[in-house]
Amino acid sequence: MDGQKRADIRKGLDVKVVQKQDQRTGQLTRGVVKDILTNSKTHPHGIKVRLESGQVGRVKEII
Repeated sequence: MDGQKRADIRKGLDVKVVQKQDQRTGQLTRGVVKDILTNSKTHPHGIKVRLESGQVGRVKEII
């Protein structure tokens, strides 16, 4: 799954996100979803989440 639909993402899910500073390189960070920050049902660049580590990014891959 690509992480563009909010309904596919829930707390505790293992995901890979791209952080703001890594958007140019596309480097992915793996973590567990703590909070969902995007309110809309979908987003073309991925739903924005906060990981349990405190990092924030857009979901690119659901593991």
